[in-house]
Amino acid sequence: MMSDRRLIILLMTTSLLALFAACWLGSTPMSGGRIIAALFGSGPQSDQIIIWSIRLPRALAAFCVGAALGISGAALQGLLRNPLAEPGVLGVSASASLIASLSIYYGLAALSPWVLPAAAIIGALLATALITMAALRISSIVTLILIGIGLSSFAGALMSLLINFAPNPFTLSDVMNWMLGSVANRSFTDIGFSAPFIGIGIGLLLLSGRGLSALTLGEEAAQGMGLNLTRQRVLTVLGAGLATGGAVALAGAIGFIGIIAPHIIRPLTGHDPARALIPSAIFAGLCLVVADIAIRLIPTTNELKLGVAIALIGAPVFIWIAAQRQTS
Repeated sequence: MMSDRRLIILLMTTSLLALFAACWLGSTPMSGGRIIAALFGSGPQSDQIIIWSIRLPRALAAFCVGAALGISGAALQGLLRNPLAEPGVLGVSASASLIASLSIYYGLAALSPWVLPAAAIIGALLATALITMAALRISSIVTLILIGIGLSSFAGALMSLLINFAPNPFTLSDVMNWMLGSVANRSFTDIGFSAPFIGIGIGLLLLSGRGLSALTLGEEAAQGMGLNLTRQRVLTVLGAGLATGGAVALAGAIGFIGIIAPHIIRPLTGHDPARALIPSAIFAGLCLVVADIAIRLIPTTNELKLGVAIALIGAPVFIWIAAQRQTS
């Protein structure tokens, strides 16, 4: 088992290389020297525009979204003690997508570039508030999961209703593009809007780490050690809700990475949920950066959406994880 420091250093180094590769690879060939010059504000103006306005913001957006979903998945798996748990299990992703889609449906998103991400954040906050109130009032983890699944299903049903009654093909196309998930054309302004929510969410999840480790012994044993279960649930749910809401506001709906990344990282951290939080965040961010590089390089007429690419990989892995859990 690798030490936590070595694992984090390895993942961070690989992530930096992936971010550099994201700046290097693309339709316009650029040498390493030109990239470095552009990063430091020298060289041709066209190179600086390509790096600072197109490639670097897109890569950083992918990393931020992955980090938010990865750490949220790791924390929820620790809280619910289920390796199949992920941010979508609380209904936060679906609710954020629903409110964002409503802003598209009624033409509000056309009023300002801030409306769509703001709507996603509002949807995430509403779902998080509901789940947090549930966590304060109930004592059963199973009931909390069922409420999240019910909320997700209801939001999904309303999404289907929107799609069914889309007034024109353009609205339908905009809603579907949002639901497919992408970091194309994202700017530093977009990242800056979502970053506070992602940052606060990640901070709360890190604060919940010690309690997650205690929960591996069971709720009764954790309470015997002095863990406040209600506080633990609120911290984890609120942190995951804010981080996930920020991720949805930045990239739309992207699933499965919150399951896959913690599952791969967990054996490297001794199956300790607290130790898996930071590595899961970095690894999930790395995965999305690499996946986004791949879809940019695939020679297709229409660029493959990031959410679709992750789902194509994540769904079989999800089935495998579930099958392993059943047979173990």
